[in-house]
Amino acid sequence: VQLVESGGGLVQPGGSLRLSCAASGFTFGSYVMNWYRQAPGKERELVATITSAGGIKKYAGSVQGRFTISRDNAKNTVYLQMNSLKPEDTAVYYCYGYSISDSRDAYWGQGTQVTVSS
Repeated sequence: VQLVESGGGLVQPGGSLRLSCAASGFTFGSYVMNWYRQAPGKERELVATITSAGGIKKYAGSVQGRFTISRDNAKNTVYLQMNSLKPEDTAVYYCYGYSISDSRDAYWGQGTQVTVSS
């Protein structure tokens, strides 16, 4: 089982990045997928959630209107489009998935660094 994030990097304030999380080894279409982030010295926080079929999406208030979560079940991949980035968005971003039938059946990715700085 693997969740592999990519797409992080250094971007200027106001810029955009698109994160990807590629899944393997489990039935991706039966999992709720989430993006979390953790900034230095802070707790990990939930950024966005998408249900297994993609019909429902939820966002943290701090990213509402700027970030968009999506998924392609045919490609076993979840995305996070991040626009109008701010320095406070700087963090390691992780994807996390859990089974719709048993939330204890869950997996984390290794994380990808996003740095927003001029």
